[in-house]
Amino acid sequence: MTHTTGRILAKDELAAWGQQQRATGRSVVFTNGCFDLLHRGHLESLTTAAAVGDVLLVAINTDASVRSLKGPPRPLLPEDDRAALLAALRPVTAVTIFAEPTPLETILLVRPEVLVKGSEYAQEDIVGAREVTAWGGRVVRVPMRAGWSTSQIIATIKQQP
Repeated sequence: MTHTTGRILAKDELAAWGQQQRATGRSVVFTNGCFDLLHRGHLESLTTAAAVGDVLLVAINTDASVRSLKGPPRPLLPEDDRAALLAALRPVTAVTIFAEPTPLETILLVRPEVLVKGSEYAQEDIVGAREVTAWGGRVVRVPMRAGWSTSQIIATIKQQP
């Protein structure tokens, strides 16, 4: 994908982007996920994440990674579409796609001041939490909206006649 919007960053742009944000006094917030089918729960968690810092970078799993985590036929939308949709959201400053099994390498490149994940994760289970707190950052666990998950939406659709 050609990243013409400037809001979808390639891996080799991440370190410089993070440094540039900090050099201008902005605090970087990082979150990640599959974001396979955007819904209200995603929007609420992204809005909450954006509010705890100045700029929000969202890292999404590649299609292959989503398939390995969720099984076929996921993802419903290809990674370039998911990235474009997220990049168009007001709370999101930038998006990147990571191919590694976890977002740790991406976190290490960006060096965010705040790492955000859903409250369903214990802090000790959040990838990158130890590293972010070691360099003086913090971890924020945002509440998840009950009843809003991509898996639940897919199950509901499948039950329709």
